Amino acid sequence: MREVGIGAKPPEKSCEDPNCPYHGTLRVRGKILEGTVVSTKMSGTVTVERGHLHYVRKYMRYERRRSKILAHNPPCLELKEGDRVRIVECRPVSKEVSFVAIEKILPAA
Repeated sequence: MREVGIGAKPPEKSCEDPNCPYHGTLRVRGKILEGTVVSTKMSGTVTVERGHLHYVRKYMRYERRRSKILAHNPPCLELKEGDRVRIVECRPVSKEVSFVAIEKILPAA
């Protein structure tokens, strides 16, 4: 098992996925984001939603916004809908996937 260099605790389970940052050859770099898994319907991919506040100058108030990011799901993490996860930028794994999940912060309630 490899250390990814971000300070995330590695999973107890192992996998044979070549795109796993711990057991494969995928390198991580760039942005580190947190969000909630909203879909696991694609094979090997999760949809992570993250919310943020945007300031509207005209009304001098903040509005809530959200964005969805597709991330690779290594089998060793066993992510489910509702899990709070940390994702990290990597090279493009597919056309729309340029992030990989590295840690489950909170399990689904």
